[in-house]
Amino acid sequence: MTEKEKMISGKLYNSMDEELIKDRLNAKSLYYEYNNLHPAKEEEQQAILKKLIGKMGKNVAFVAPFYCDYGYNIEIGNDFFANRCLDILDCGKVIIGNNVMIGPECSFYTATHPVDAEARNKHLEMTEPVRIGNNVWIGGGVKVLPGVTIGDNVVIGAGSVVVKDIESNSVAVGNPCKVIKKI
Repeated sequence: MTEKEKMISGKLYNSMDEELIKDRLNAKSLYYEYNNLHPAKEEEQQAILKKLIGKMGKNVAFVAPFYCDYGYNIEIGNDFFANRCLDILDCGKVIIGNNVMIGPECSFYTATHPVDAEARNKHLEMTEPVRIGNNVWIGGGVKVLPGVTIGDNVVIGAGSVVVKDIESNSVAVGNPCKVIKKI
């Protein structure tokens, strides 16, 4: 099994593997190009996103700048909007449903690291997927940690740190993020 296959499947892998380094450089090159395009060049932006993002539905928009580790582990449904400074560490899968809005300066993390310092010093890490349901609004400055699933019809308040799953049909806020209201 390659380090890339281990990474995607959530097994312990070496993040400094040559193939993974090359893949990260490819993603950096693509989002650099995307982030430096004039905002009116929408066709060119979409062409770059199609090369970068693993699966992408219709009506997908990112306000630059946008950052990711690999891009190919990101799946986005239809009618998606992300405001500026979205950062997706997609070592593992990040699956985003339809009708999702993300505020500025949000981050989704899938990488986790061993508690043991010796293992970390060998560049070993694991991944846990992040899943975002349909009809979700994520406020500005939200951080979503590895392994979290956010259900359908959810609002996450600005500045929240989502460390556990959030059930469908709810409003959740805080650090740690908790459901405060059912909708």
